[in-house]
Amino acid sequence: MTLFLLVLFAALAFEYINGFHDTANAIATVVSTKVLTPRMAVMWAAFWNLVGALFGTAVAKTISSGLVDPAAATMTTVLAALTSAIIWGLFTWWLGLPSSSSHALIGGLCGAALATGGGQWSVLIWQAQDKKGAAIGLWPKVVLPMFTSPLAGIIGGAILMTLLTIVLRKVTPRIVGLIFGKAQLLSAGFMGFSHGSNDAQKTMGIITLALFTGTTTGAFKDLPEWANFLRVTEFKDIPFWVVLLCAATMAAGTAAGGYRIIRTMGHKMVKMQPVHGFAAETTAAVILYATAHVGVPVSTTHVISTSIMGVGATKRLSAVKWGVVERILWAWVLTLPVTGLLGYLLERILILITR
Repeated sequence: MTLFLLVLFAALAFEYINGFHDTANAIATVVSTKVLTPRMAVMWAAFWNLVGALFGTAVAKTISSGLVDPAAATMTTVLAALTSAIIWGLFTWWLGLPSSSSHALIGGLCGAALATGGGQWSVLIWQAQDKKGAAIGLWPKVVLPMFTSPLAGIIGGAILMTLLTIVLRKVTPRIVGLIFGKAQLLSAGFMGFSHGSNDAQKTMGIITLALFTGTTTGAFKDLPEWANFLRVTEFKDIPFWVVLLCAATMAAGTAAGGYRIIRTMGHKMVKMQPVHGFAAETTAAVILYATAHVGVPVSTTHVISTSIMGVGATKRLSAVKWGVVERILWAWVLTLPVTGLLGYLLERILILITR
Protein backbone atom coordinates (compact mmCIF):
# COMPACT_ATOMS: atom_id res chain seq x y z
CA MET A 1 0.00 0.00 0.00
CA THR A 2 2.89 2.34 0.78
CA LEU A 3 4.24 1.79 -2.72
CA PHE A 4 0.85 2.65 -4.22
CA LEU A 5 0.73 5.89 -2.23
CA LEU A 6 4.17 6.77 -3.65
CA VAL A 7 2.84 6.04 -7.14
CA LEU A 8 -0.24 8.19 -6.52
CA PHE A 9 1.92 11.05 -5.25
CA ALA A 10 4.23 10.77 -8.28
CA ALA A 11 1.22 10.65 -10.63
CA LEU A 12 -0.25 13.82 -9.17
CA ALA A 13 3.16 15.51 -9.23
CA PHE A 14 3.44 14.61 -12.92
CA GLU A 15 -0.07 15.93 -13.57
CA TYR A 16 0.73 19.18 -11.75
CA ILE A 17 3.97 19.60 -13.72
CA ASN A 18 2.11 18.79 -16.92
CA GLY A 19 -0.32 21.57 -16.03
CA PHE A 20 2.26 24.34 -15.63
CA HIS A 21 4.60 22.90 -18.29
CA ASP A 22 1.87 22.77 -20.92
CA THR A 23 0.12 25.95 -19.82
CA ALA A 24 2.25 27.75 -22.38
CA ASN A 25 0.88 25.53 -25.14
CA ALA A 26 -2.64 26.68 -24.41
CA ILE A 27 -2.04 30.36 -23.74
CA ALA A 28 1.25 31.45 -25.33
CA THR A 29 -0.42 32.92 -28.39
CA VAL A 30 -3.12 34.80 -26.47
CA VAL A 31 -0.39 36.31 -24.26
CA SER A 32 1.96 37.20 -27.10
CA THR A 33 -0.82 38.97 -29.00
CA LYS A 34 -1.64 40.89 -25.77
CA VAL A 35 -5.29 39.89 -25.83
CA LEU A 36 -4.88 38.77 -22.20
CA THR A 37 -2.28 39.41 -19.54
CA PRO A 38 -0.28 36.32 -18.49
CA ARG A 39 -2.15 36.04 -15.17
CA MET A 40 -5.59 36.34 -16.80
CA ALA A 41 -4.61 33.89 -19.53
CA VAL A 42 -3.35 31.33 -17.01
CA MET A 43 -6.63 31.41 -15.07
CA TRP A 44 -8.66 31.22 -18.29
CA ALA A 45 -6.67 28.16 -19.38
CA ALA A 46 -6.92 26.57 -15.92
CA PHE A 47 -10.72 26.79 -15.98
CA TRP A 48 -11.02 25.21 -19.42
CA ASN A 49 -8.38 22.58 -18.61
CA LEU A 50 -10.59 21.51 -15.70
CA VAL A 51 -13.72 21.36 -17.83
CA GLY A 52 -11.99 19.50 -20.66
CA ALA A 53 -10.44 16.93 -18.32
CA LEU A 54 -13.91 15.83 -17.22
CA PHE A 55 -14.98 14.90 -20.76
CA GLY A 56 -14.15 11.39 -22.00
CA THR A 57 -11.67 8.69 -21.02
CA ALA A 58 -10.58 7.20 -24.36
CA VAL A 59 -6.97 8.39 -24.00
CA ALA A 60 -6.84 7.12 -20.41
CA LYS A 61 -7.83 3.64 -21.58
CA THR A 62 -5.08 3.70 -24.22
CA ILE A 63 -2.44 4.53 -21.59
CA SER A 64 -3.73 2.01 -19.04
CA SER A 65 -4.07 -1.03 -21.29
CA GLY A 66 -3.17 -0.29 -24.90
CA LEU A 67 0.60 0.30 -24.94
CA VAL A 68 2.23 -2.27 -22.65
CA ASP A 69 1.06 -5.65 -21.43
CA PRO A 70 -0.75 -4.93 -18.12
CA ALA A 71 0.45 -8.30 -16.80
CA ALA A 72 4.05 -7.09 -17.15
CA ALA A 73 3.45 -3.89 -15.20
CA THR A 74 4.10 -3.75 -11.46
CA MET A 75 3.74 -0.90 -9.02
CA THR A 76 7.45 -0.13 -9.41
CA THR A 77 7.00 -0.09 -13.20
CA VAL A 78 4.47 2.71 -12.89
CA LEU A 79 6.60 4.57 -10.34
CA ALA A 80 9.70 4.39 -12.58
CA ALA A 81 7.67 5.61 -15.59
CA LEU A 82 6.29 8.59 -13.70
CA THR A 83 9.63 9.50 -12.16
CA SER A 84 11.39 9.53 -15.54
CA ALA A 85 8.64 11.72 -17.02
CA ILE A 86 8.86 14.13 -14.07
CA ILE A 87 12.66 14.43 -14.40
CA TRP A 88 12.44 15.17 -18.13
CA GLY A 89 9.54 17.58 -17.68
CA LEU A 90 11.37 19.62 -15.06
CA PHE A 91 14.61 19.60 -17.04
CA THR A 92 12.99 20.88 -20.25
CA TRP A 93 10.93 23.43 -18.29
CA TRP A 94 14.14 24.73 -16.73
CA LEU A 95 15.58 25.11 -20.25
CA GLY A 96 12.36 26.79 -21.42
CA LEU A 97 11.75 24.10 -24.05
CA PRO A 98 8.17 23.01 -24.83
CA SER A 99 8.76 19.24 -24.78
CA SER A 100 6.00 16.64 -24.79
CA SER A 101 4.76 15.47 -21.39
CA SER A 102 2.75 12.80 -23.20
CA HIS A 103 5.75 11.27 -24.90
CA ALA A 104 7.79 11.58 -21.70
CA LEU A 105 5.22 9.45 -19.86
CA ILE A 106 4.88 6.95 -22.69
CA GLY A 107 8.66 6.64 -23.11
CA GLY A 108 9.10 6.14 -19.36
CA LEU A 109 6.34 3.52 -19.28
CA CYS A 110 7.80 1.55 -22.17
CA GLY A 111 11.33 1.63 -20.74
CA ALA A 112 10.14 0.63 -17.27
CA ALA A 113 7.95 -2.20 -18.62
CA LEU A 114 10.90 -3.48 -20.64
CA ALA A 115 13.00 -3.62 -17.47
CA THR A 116 10.19 -5.35 -15.55
CA GLY A 117 9.87 -7.94 -18.32
CA GLY A 118 13.57 -8.76 -18.21
CA GLY A 119 14.30 -7.13 -21.54
CA GLN A 120 11.55 -9.03 -23.38
CA TRP A 121 10.30 -6.71 -26.12
CA SER A 122 7.05 -8.67 -26.29
CA VAL A 123 5.80 -6.73 -23.22
CA LEU A 124 5.40 -3.72 -25.51
CA ILE A 125 2.24 -3.78 -27.62
CA TRP A 126 3.37 -2.69 -31.07
CA GLN A 127 0.13 -3.23 -32.97
CA ALA A 128 -3.00 -5.15 -32.02
CA GLN A 129 -6.78 -4.91 -31.77
CA ASP A 130 -9.00 -4.56 -28.74
CA LYS A 131 -12.20 -6.56 -28.11
CA LYS A 132 -14.16 -4.19 -30.34
CA GLY A 133 -11.71 -4.56 -33.22
CA ALA A 134 -10.20 -1.10 -32.80
CA ALA A 135 -6.45 -0.66 -33.37
CA ILE A 136 -4.28 -0.35 -30.27
CA GLY A 137 -0.54 -0.33 -29.67
CA LEU A 138 2.46 1.93 -29.99
CA TRP A 139 2.42 2.15 -33.79
CA PRO A 140 -1.18 3.38 -34.35
CA LYS A 141 -1.53 5.32 -31.08
CA VAL A 142 1.93 6.89 -30.59
CA VAL A 143 4.47 6.54 -33.40
CA LEU A 144 2.24 7.28 -36.39
CA PRO A 145 0.47 10.24 -34.69
CA MET A 146 3.88 11.58 -33.65
CA PHE A 147 4.48 12.36 -37.34
CA THR A 148 0.95 12.98 -38.62
CA SER A 149 -0.25 15.35 -35.88
CA PRO A 150 2.59 17.91 -36.35
CA LEU A 151 2.08 17.66 -40.10
CA ALA A 152 -1.63 18.33 -39.59
CA GLY A 153 -0.68 21.30 -37.41
CA ILE A 154 1.56 22.89 -40.05
CA ILE A 155 -0.83 22.28 -42.94
CA GLY A 156 -3.98 23.12 -40.97
CA GLY A 157 -2.49 26.33 -39.58
CA ALA A 158 -1.31 27.44 -43.01
CA ILE A 159 -4.65 26.66 -44.67
CA LEU A 160 -6.77 28.40 -42.02
CA MET A 161 -4.52 31.47 -42.00
CA THR A 162 -4.57 31.64 -45.81
CA LEU A 163 -8.38 31.44 -45.83
CA LEU A 164 -8.64 34.17 -43.20
CA THR A 165 -6.25 36.37 -45.18
CA ILE A 166 -8.40 35.99 -48.30
CA VAL A 167 -11.67 36.65 -46.45
CA LEU A 168 -10.27 39.68 -44.58
CA ARG A 169 -8.24 41.22 -47.39
CA LYS A 170 -10.55 44.27 -47.64
CA VAL A 171 -10.94 44.77 -43.87
CA THR A 172 -8.73 47.34 -42.19
CA PRO A 173 -6.05 46.07 -39.77
CA ARG A 174 -7.70 47.94 -36.87
CA ILE A 175 -11.03 46.15 -37.40
CA VAL A 176 -9.28 42.78 -37.84
CA GLY A 177 -7.48 43.37 -34.54
CA LEU A 178 -10.72 44.25 -32.75
CA ILE A 179 -12.59 41.23 -34.12
CA PHE A 180 -9.91 38.65 -33.41
CA GLY A 181 -8.97 40.18 -30.09
CA LYS A 182 -12.40 38.96 -28.97
CA ALA A 183 -12.38 35.78 -31.07
CA GLN A 184 -9.06 34.74 -29.59
CA LEU A 185 -10.67 34.47 -26.17
CA LEU A 186 -12.84 31.71 -27.63
CA SER A 187 -9.97 29.96 -29.41
CA ALA A 188 -7.80 30.10 -26.27
CA GLY A 189 -10.65 28.60 -24.25
CA PHE A 190 -11.14 25.89 -26.87
CA MET A 191 -7.41 25.19 -26.77
CA GLY A 192 -7.48 24.87 -22.97
CA PHE A 193 -10.51 22.56 -23.16
CA SER A 194 -8.89 20.34 -25.79
CA HIS A 195 -5.61 20.23 -23.86
CA GLY A 196 -7.46 19.13 -20.73
CA SER A 197 -9.47 16.50 -22.59
CA ASN A 198 -6.29 14.91 -23.99
CA ASP A 199 -3.46 15.48 -21.52
CA ALA A 200 -5.23 15.01 -18.18
CA GLN A 201 -6.40 11.59 -19.31
CA LYS A 202 -2.84 10.27 -19.54
CA THR A 203 -2.39 10.42 -15.79
CA MET A 204 -5.86 8.96 -15.30
CA GLY A 205 -4.67 5.99 -17.33
CA ILE A 206 -1.43 5.53 -15.40
CA ILE A 207 -3.23 5.68 -12.01
CA THR A 208 -5.78 3.14 -13.23
CA LEU A 209 -2.94 0.87 -14.33
CA ALA A 210 -1.50 1.14 -10.80
CA LEU A 211 -4.91 0.31 -9.29
CA PHE A 212 -5.23 -2.73 -11.54
CA THR A 213 -1.73 -3.86 -10.59
CA GLY A 214 -2.44 -3.42 -6.88
CA THR A 215 -5.70 -5.38 -7.18
CA THR A 216 -4.35 -8.30 -9.21
CA THR A 217 -1.15 -8.71 -7.20
CA GLY A 218 -2.98 -8.73 -3.87
CA ALA A 219 -1.54 -5.47 -2.58
CA PHE A 220 -5.06 -4.30 -1.66
CA LYS A 221 -6.36 -7.60 -0.26
CA ASP A 222 -6.15 -6.51 3.39
CA LEU A 223 -7.91 -3.19 2.86
CA PRO A 224 -11.32 -2.67 4.54
CA GLU A 225 -14.55 -2.65 2.53
CA TRP A 226 -14.80 1.12 2.47
CA ALA A 227 -11.58 1.12 0.36
CA ASN A 228 -13.18 -0.90 -2.45
CA PHE A 229 -12.93 2.19 -4.64
CA LEU A 230 -9.22 1.35 -5.01
CA ARG A 231 -9.87 -2.07 -6.54
CA VAL A 232 -9.88 -2.27 -10.34
CA THR A 233 -10.24 -5.70 -11.95
CA GLU A 234 -10.52 -4.65 -15.61
CA PHE A 235 -10.04 -1.59 -17.72
CA LYS A 236 -13.65 -1.22 -18.72
CA ASP A 237 -14.02 2.16 -17.00
CA ILE A 238 -11.75 4.75 -15.43
CA PRO A 239 -12.90 5.36 -11.80
CA PHE A 240 -14.63 8.71 -11.48
CA TRP A 241 -12.59 9.71 -8.42
CA VAL A 242 -9.46 9.30 -10.57
CA VAL A 243 -10.98 11.52 -13.28
CA LEU A 244 -11.91 14.21 -10.77
CA LEU A 245 -8.56 14.12 -8.96
CA CYS A 246 -6.53 14.38 -12.16
CA ALA A 247 -8.72 17.16 -13.55
CA ALA A 248 -8.33 19.24 -10.39
CA THR A 249 -4.58 18.63 -10.20
CA MET A 250 -3.98 19.63 -13.81
CA ALA A 251 -6.06 22.77 -13.34
CA ALA A 252 -4.01 23.65 -10.23
CA GLY A 253 -0.78 23.12 -12.14
CA THR A 254 -2.04 25.26 -14.99
CA ALA A 255 -2.91 28.01 -12.54
CA ALA A 256 0.71 27.97 -11.36
CA GLY A 257 1.80 29.18 -14.80
CA GLY A 258 4.76 28.30 -16.93
CA TYR A 259 6.26 31.58 -18.04
CA ARG A 260 9.63 30.26 -19.25
CA ILE A 261 7.92 28.25 -22.00
CA ILE A 262 5.40 31.01 -22.72
CA ARG A 263 8.32 33.23 -23.75
CA THR A 264 9.62 30.58 -26.15
CA MET A 265 6.27 29.68 -27.67
CA GLY A 266 4.64 33.08 -27.74
CA HIS A 267 7.48 35.50 -28.42
CA LYS A 268 10.51 33.76 -29.88
CA MET A 269 9.08 31.58 -32.66
CA VAL A 270 6.85 33.96 -34.63
CA LYS A 271 5.61 37.53 -34.09
CA MET A 272 1.82 37.29 -34.13
CA GLN A 273 -1.28 39.44 -34.20
CA PRO A 274 -4.62 38.26 -32.72
CA VAL A 275 -5.75 36.81 -36.06
CA HIS A 276 -2.62 34.64 -36.21
CA GLY A 277 -3.13 33.51 -32.62
CA PHE A 278 -6.74 32.63 -33.39
CA ALA A 279 -5.71 30.53 -36.41
CA ALA A 280 -2.97 28.66 -34.52
CA GLU A 281 -5.10 27.96 -31.45
CA THR A 282 -8.15 26.87 -33.43
CA THR A 283 -6.11 24.50 -35.60
CA ALA A 284 -4.39 22.90 -32.62
CA ALA A 285 -7.57 22.66 -30.56
CA VAL A 286 -9.46 20.85 -33.34
CA ILE A 287 -6.64 18.31 -33.75
CA LEU A 288 -6.38 17.70 -29.99
CA TYR A 289 -10.13 17.30 -29.54
CA ALA A 290 -10.42 14.90 -32.47
CA THR A 291 -7.52 12.71 -31.33
CA ALA A 292 -8.77 12.66 -27.71
CA HIS A 293 -12.14 11.41 -28.99
CA VAL A 294 -10.51 8.36 -30.64
CA GLY A 295 -8.08 7.68 -27.79
CA VAL A 296 -4.84 8.89 -29.39
CA PRO A 297 -2.49 10.52 -26.82
CA VAL A 298 -0.91 13.11 -29.09
CA SER A 299 1.45 15.82 -27.90
CA THR A 300 -0.13 19.20 -27.23
CA THR A 301 3.33 20.69 -27.61
CA HIS A 302 3.88 19.24 -31.07
CA VAL A 303 0.47 20.29 -32.34
CA ILE A 304 0.43 23.91 -31.15
CA SER A 305 4.09 24.47 -32.06
CA THR A 306 3.59 23.29 -35.62
CA SER A 307 0.31 25.19 -35.92
CA ILE A 308 2.21 28.37 -35.00
CA MET A 309 4.87 27.49 -37.59
CA GLY A 310 2.21 26.95 -40.27
CA VAL A 311 0.53 30.26 -39.48
CA GLY A 312 3.86 32.10 -39.41
CA ALA A 313 4.97 30.60 -42.70
CA THR A 314 2.00 32.20 -44.50
CA LYS A 315 3.59 35.60 -43.87
CA ARG A 316 6.92 34.46 -45.25
CA LEU A 317 9.24 31.59 -44.37
CA SER A 318 11.70 33.98 -42.74
CA ALA A 319 8.98 35.05 -40.28
CA VAL A 320 9.56 31.78 -38.43
CA LYS A 321 12.70 31.86 -36.30
CA TRP A 322 14.08 28.51 -37.37
CA GLY A 323 16.92 28.56 -34.83
CA VAL A 324 14.34 28.37 -32.02
CA VAL A 325 12.43 25.70 -33.94
CA GLU A 326 15.60 23.61 -34.18
CA ARG A 327 15.99 23.63 -30.38
CA ILE A 328 12.37 22.55 -29.99
CA LEU A 329 12.82 19.75 -32.53
CA TRP A 330 15.80 18.38 -30.61
CA ALA A 331 13.64 18.21 -27.48
CA TRP A 332 10.99 16.33 -29.48
CA VAL A 333 13.47 13.83 -30.91
CA LEU A 334 15.15 13.13 -27.58
CA THR A 335 12.04 12.81 -25.39
CA LEU A 336 11.07 9.19 -26.12
CA PRO A 337 14.58 7.65 -26.07
CA VAL A 338 15.77 9.63 -23.03
CA THR A 339 12.69 8.91 -20.92
CA GLY A 340 12.68 5.31 -22.13
CA LEU A 341 16.26 4.87 -20.92
CA LEU A 342 15.51 6.69 -17.66
CA GLY A 343 12.46 4.51 -17.07
CA TYR A 344 14.47 1.35 -17.72
CA LEU A 345 17.30 2.34 -15.36
CA LEU A 346 14.97 3.52 -12.59
CA GLU A 347 12.97 0.31 -12.75
CA ARG A 348 16.14 -1.80 -12.55
CA ILE A 349 17.14 0.18 -9.45
CA LEU A 350 13.69 -0.20 -7.87
CA ILE A 351 13.73 -3.95 -8.54
CA LEU A 352 17.04 -4.25 -6.68
CA ILE A 353 15.81 -2.11 -3.78
CA THR A 354 12.49 -3.94 -3.31
CA ARG A 355 13.84 -7.49 -3.53
